[in-house]
Amino acid sequence: MPTTIRALRRTAAAAAAVLTLLAAACGGADQPSGPTGVGKQPVRGGTLNLAFFPDNAAFACIDPFQTYWIEHRTLIRNFTDSLTDQNPDTGEIVPWLATRWQISPDGLDFTFTLRDGVTFSDGAPLDAPAVKANFDSFLQESRDSGGTAYGASYIQGLQSTEVVDAKTVRFHFDQPNSSFLQATSTTNLALLSPASLRRTPQQRCLGGISGTGPFTLDNYTPGQGVTLSRRAGYHWPSPLTKNTGEAYLDKIQVSYIAEDSVRTGDLVSGQIDIAWPRNPFTVEDRDLIARSGAYLRSRSLPGVSYALFPNVSNGHPLADAQVRQALYHAIDVKTLGTTVFGPDYPAVAGAFDKTTPYFATQAAKLNYDPAQAGRILDAAGWRLAPGDQYRSKDGKRLSLTLAVDPTAIGSELLQDQLRKVGIEVQLKVITAAERSAVTANGQYDLLGNYFTRADPGALQFILVEALANSKALARNSQQPETAARIADLFASAVRTTDPVQRRDIYGQLQSALIDEGVAFPLFERVQYAGIRNRVNGFRFTSESFLDLRDVWINP
Repeated sequence: MPTTIRALRRTAAAAAAVLTLLAAACGGADQPSGPTGVGKQPVRGGTLNLAFFPDNAAFACIDPFQTYWIEHRTLIRNFTDSLTDQNPDTGEIVPWLATRWQISPDGLDFTFTLRDGVTFSDGAPLDAPAVKANFDSFLQESRDSGGTAYGASYIQGLQSTEVVDAKTVRFHFDQPNSSFLQATSTTNLALLSPASLRRTPQQRCLGGISGTGPFTLDNYTPGQGVTLSRRAGYHWPSPLTKNTGEAYLDKIQVSYIAEDSVRTGDLVSGQIDIAWPRNPFTVEDRDLIARSGAYLRSRSLPGVSYALFPNVSNGHPLADAQVRQALYHAIDVKTLGTTVFGPDYPAVAGAFDKTTPYFATQAAKLNYDPAQAGRILDAAGWRLAPGDQYRSKDGKRLSLTLAVDPTAIGSELLQDQLRKVGIEVQLKVITAAERSAVTANGQYDLLGNYFTRADPGALQFILVEALANSKALARNSQQPETAARIADLFASAVRTTDPVQRRDIYGQLQSALIDEGVAFPLFERVQYAGIRNRVNGFRFTSESFLDLRDVWINP
């Protein structure tokens, strides 16, 4: 998922912790040079040095099912494979470790036929019992964690996994879940060897696990680094990968570097090959990278855009639907993005980022028009008296409490935009530890959130109370009748496997989110990478992670 601040130029520099989620800025014009091996035949050999933002000390984990951390999921993608893959350009699900699948007419059963000749790096075969062992483990971890293991949201409704024969496995759900097919393409449902699954979840977090991918996980030291090595004999890539055999690279050496400027300096000096920032490069760093001969690549993270969710509980100003509608015209999302992250930063156009399948733009409803915002507020009785800076109604000032992360960026700019239409915004700085209590007690009017997944169903884990990680946030964000409608739209979307019907339902959903004032998108969330020109074959996956299967280094 995004973002928050201090002064405006201090902002872009402070962009080092966009709520720890906004993973970068758009590339567009920022594609200065490129790899020097274009047109040449790939060669094998060499070590790729990759620098990430440090992993989360509170939950250092490289186990596929448990982790949310984008950097870990990028590495997981390279030592594990999945039953299916997803085309990043079209959203289409394609075969991978499964050669084909069938979905029962009632949508309750998914039957997969497995590929022949696939093995885990510890030598175990990929067969139906191994797949069942993985999904049995997923279900157990979901129960043991109370649903907090990140992958739990991907298997909602899964009741059992059945071995039909050695190469056929069937998943049975207690209710239709059309999002499951896409879930089988993700890193969070990537497969591990049966021996790996015999380790405890805590042990798996720290490594010692084997996948079927083109690299093996040699070492993971939280806060320090990760080492991957090429696996001999790999020959079962996704059809989306050009390289049909073993990886080109001998080794991948990952380091964790907290300071953006240090990471960029290491890239331009040639000490690392790829700088992968958690937040956007500053304009100055982008220029430095371009002048060094390195190049930039970027892609929006699919899923929920960085958005603010309102507290519509009784007694809060945003319980008034007219005030919520006025906010859409009072917030200049284009200026927010370009001021904080640079002139080429894309304006958000809805509750989902543009790379999300079934995305339907809501840009017209997010049109910046402060005069219109003023007219809506006037009609709602929130008046601006002569000489007053803020509007009031029945003697009460129109004041909103925006809860923000201590290192957030963009908040003061948003505060300034709303001030121009007579809305006061008070910034309430809260730590991650305080967030749950603040949400549960309703001590806010606006609170940011996001969710990365290449399926619109991701948003139900924020807004549908029965599924949401924060029940209070889901409950506070919607009036009961709106919540029922949103939940029904999600339920309808996952009940049908017809892509035309799903597109229509998700289109209705995206429109309703703005019409009902349920989400206030602020930023498109985009992943950036700075890359030395000796690196060839760089590719983003559908999750906007890094696929190293095609990557090779000029000798």
